[in-house]
Amino acid sequence: MKNDPDLRIIELGLILPPSPKPAGVYRPVLVVGQFLYVSGQGPVMSDGLLMKGKVGAELGKDEGKLAARQVGLTMLSTIKTHFGELKKIKRLVKVLGMVNCTSDFDQQPAVINGFSELMAEVFGEENGIGVRSAVGMTLPSNIPVEVEAMFELYEEQ
Repeated sequence: MKNDPDLRIIELGLILPPSPKPAGVYRPVLVVGQFLYVSGQGPVMSDGLLMKGKVGAELGKDEGKLAARQVGLTMLSTIKTHFGELKKIKRLVKVLGMVNCTSDFDQQPAVINGFSELMAEVFGEENGIGVRSAVGMTLPSNIPVEVEAMFELYEEQ
């Protein structure tokens, strides 16, 4: 039986922010075969504004983790806007989590857990956890976190 992530979002009382418009020349989502690729997403708040700040300076680890969770909500919104129902997604395959942080901050995996924990809540432990990288770098517009991901889709019946 398929998990229904759309229903799970309602059950968890999650609020998806508005889906951001592309900030460059790229597709927000792209389907190739049985895979859905999602371009890097930032933490859009419910009012449409981006969260800002560098982890290790203006933001602490826990605030970074909350930003990563917000990126997850943004990604779900982008998928729904540009692809459709989340129940077409079988599982999360791969995550690249990028943290805008100071050079001495070394807790990038703990920050990206905010994204990963949300995906596990929405898609279930088995299908919501995939392979992952978490790295530190400078990000555009001083956003604290950016995540790109790849999902496997159910075969069309």
